Amino acid sequence: MSLLLDTCTLLWLSAGSARLSEPAQEAIRVGAGNLFVSAISALECATKVAKKKLVLPRKDVGLWFREVLDFRGIDQVPINFQIASRSGQLKPHHKDPYDRLIVATALEYKMTIVTPDKAIHKYKGVDYVW
Repeated sequence: MSLLLDTCTLLWLSAGSARLSEPAQEAIRVGAGNLFVSAISALECATKVAKKKLVLPRKDVGLWFREVLDFRGIDQVPINFQIASRSGQLKPHHKDPYDRLIVATALEYKMTIVTPDKAIHKYKGVDYVW
């Protein structure tokens, strides 16, 4: 099973946070080697840093992102036109465009999303762990 980490999951994992649920921690442990994150998560982090809503251990968000992915053995999934167009066709359960792109990525590649986000849990056809 391929796991797609939601942005908050990636942030909590990188910080060693206890906010990750037990099932999420187990899925990540068992799924090592099949962990992915959408490239949109880098934009979401950079936007939050610019708005002073997020502080990362490094000023350079791109460098931080690359280091976390390398350290955790996580691969990135780029956004393509299939994901972008699918995102625009999703039911409006979620107003956040970042999360809609994450949902579309999971649907496109048949991935399970690791997320606590209840709005994401509403999408039909999306498997999730939390």
